[in-house]
Amino acid sequence: MASEAPQAGELPLPSPGELQELEALAVELAVEAGRLIVDERPVDLGVAKTKSTATDIVTVMDQRAQDLLRSRLRARRPEDGFLGEEEGGTAASSHITWVVDPIDGTVNYLYDIPSYAVSVAAVVGDPAEPGAWRPVAGAVVNPVTQEVFHARAGGGAWQVAGSAEPRRLRMDAPPPLSQALAGTGFGYDAERRLWQARVLTGVIGQVRDIRRIGSAALDICAVAAGTLDCYYERGLNAWDMAAAWLVLVEAGGRFTGFAGQPPGAAMVVAGAPALHGQLETALLAALRAAGEE
Repeated sequence: MASEAPQAGELPLPSPGELQELEALAVELAVEAGRLIVDERPVDLGVAKTKSTATDIVTVMDQRAQDLLRSRLRARRPEDGFLGEEEGGTAASSHITWVVDPIDGTVNYLYDIPSYAVSVAAVVGDPAEPGAWRPVAGAVVNPVTQEVFHARAGGGAWQVAGSAEPRRLRMDAPPPLSQALAGTGFGYDAERRLWQARVLTGVIGQVRDIRRIGSAALDICAVAAGTLDCYYERGLNAWDMAAAWLVLVEAGGRFTGFAGQPPGAAMVVAGAPALHGQLETALLAALRAAGEE
């Protein structure tokens, strides 16, 4: 009988020295890819192709940024695996796989709305299996604002804005759910968006307000930084959340799936521990009202 996949908490960590190297490399490459997508953004940028639906788009810069990240990582860490949102992946012969989103928030990028990010994370385990992997180092960069979020396992979470000194992120005691500003997102498929809207109607009356910014990575980092209080969404992939997940938990937050399940496409819930539980309770009631347990 095949053995069960290791759970995220059971996966071994790299050494402290390697964790520092992985974090520094994630920051370096996320910043470089961010410069590429801003500095070389075509004036006539359009949709290069679509994926799951007509609204699930790819621009030429998504693929260019991913190709840059992949080539840099192959040169620096040739034994590591690579998983990105766009075409091209490599299995690992080491204990590390790099999980990247070259442009998280591609629709914002297409419309020149300055809320998109490059996300680069080093993970252990199998990122294709929820609960069988964990991020150990990562960076999320908003290349327009030059804001950088980064973390490594056990090393805390940090925010750098332009030339300012790095700020260690430590989540404060959260407000009650009724006073919380919650972030969420919506999928590309119309049926999923309709379902998400039904769930939203069950949540919005229980919080201060809702924000839909358009980049899951930036939303999750915003919870770590205190510019959102909590966040939930269905439909996230590993590359959407890997680096931001680590930033959040290293800042003192909780990041799970629904009802204690590992984070994955079914649901992610993020917030300070006390508020996380309140949001889960509200989501449970909203899911029931939407016709799903």
